[in-house]
Amino acid sequence: MTIEAFKALSLEKKLIEIKYHGEMLGSYERSNENGGKKQPGDIFALFEFWVFLSDDEQTVVPTRRNPIANVAE
Repeated sequence: MTIEAFKALSLEKKLIEIKYHGEMLGSYERSNENGGKKQPGDIFALFEFWVFLSDDEQTVVPTRRNPIANVAE
């Protein structure tokens, strides 16, 4: 599956893809675009991209860059 195809899925289908095909890499706090409070969640490797899934499972953000690798540098 491509990142574009994943983005087109409903929230429910995204959660299913993460559950059955994702590999949890660890916890991560995602920065708010407006500079507000960070959002806690987890990072998953999924196919050829990564996905942030918030703790409440309401926010799913796919990315082509591994956010956890950026933290380690």
